[in-house]
Amino acid sequence: MKFGILKSAPRVRQAARLALAIAATAALGATTPAWAWEPEKPVEFIVPAGTGGGADQMARLIQGIVVKHKLMKESMIVVNKSGGAGAEGFLDVKEAKGNPHKIIITLSNLFTTPMATGVPFNWKDLTPVTMMALDQFVLWVNADTPYKTPKDYVDAVKAAGSNKFKMGGTGSKQEDQIITVGLEKATGTKFIYVPFKGGGEVAVQLVGGHINSTVNNPIEAVAQWRAGKLRPLCVFDADRMPYKDKVTDTMSWNEIPTCKESGIPTDYVMLRGIFMAGGVTPEQVAFYGDLMKKVRETPDWKEFMEKGAFNTSALSGADFVKWLTNAEINHRQLMTEAGFLAK
Repeated sequence: MKFGILKSAPRVRQAARLALAIAATAALGATTPAWAWEPEKPVEFIVPAGTGGGADQMARLIQGIVVKHKLMKESMIVVNKSGGAGAEGFLDVKEAKGNPHKIIITLSNLFTTPMATGVPFNWKDLTPVTMMALDQFVLWVNADTPYKTPKDYVDAVKAAGSNKFKMGGTGSKQEDQIITVGLEKATGTKFIYVPFKGGGEVAVQLVGGHINSTVNNPIEAVAQWRAGKLRPLCVFDADRMPYKDKVTDTMSWNEIPTCKESGIPTDYVMLRGIFMAGGVTPEQVAFYGDLMKKVRETPDWKEFMEKGAFNTSALSGADFVKWLTNAEINHRQLMTEAGFLAK
């Protein structure tokens, strides 16, 4: 920048100070644009599921990481709104159009709830921010039972006859029941499906022997597995989980076979994503996208990913929208085959 001829020392010092100020402003602007938005009051973080489940645990972890690493000036308040298989939470955010102080963590009930209930909601009513990860599903039994392999368990279910064994899961006509129907079709079995409010409650019911099996996410049952109360039989994914550190004294996540390996040709993974209400600005979306990127870069998050054996896929922008579009199509097909679509 050209300032002309400087005729005095004070003016030299003044010009120097001005130049330094401009340089500092430019440097700050490179990382924090003057127009960047940030929350002006506490942010409500909606969980469209019950307490103790995978989505609830992830939301509360994100909240804790944000506080611990001081990633946001305002506070983040986690609120569970599980009514109507998550419809309560989704409708709350849908009705908050233009409100940037409300975000929601999603499960695959983002697709299944409106399809199963007819509630007036679609994922396009929200603003996609980012995919945080994909969650796995594992077939679990009580560790006191004799079943060591998926075949052992399937054979016992067949021998007992239809509707003798109880499969516990989160919600009705949601992910857990979709997987149960897939398991039934793949093996020629028939379970009594028992719905609960959250994955945490499902794991407790299995430990107590009130149900015979579950398809809980890893994070929902890892504590009971580590304590020797539950036993994993197979994972509903195309590949084994990559985590090779021992979770128990004898076994790692990677040592759990896929259900396909075990002769059960069915698989399913679930979205863990962050959305905002509709009608928000690109700057507001960018703030939460950057915030969640910082969350994923922390050691806390990486430890949580391994503990819960997550698929660490992360998407945003057009790639995320494309994934969501395809996922909606796939879920409609699954829901149709299971007979779960609202009449």
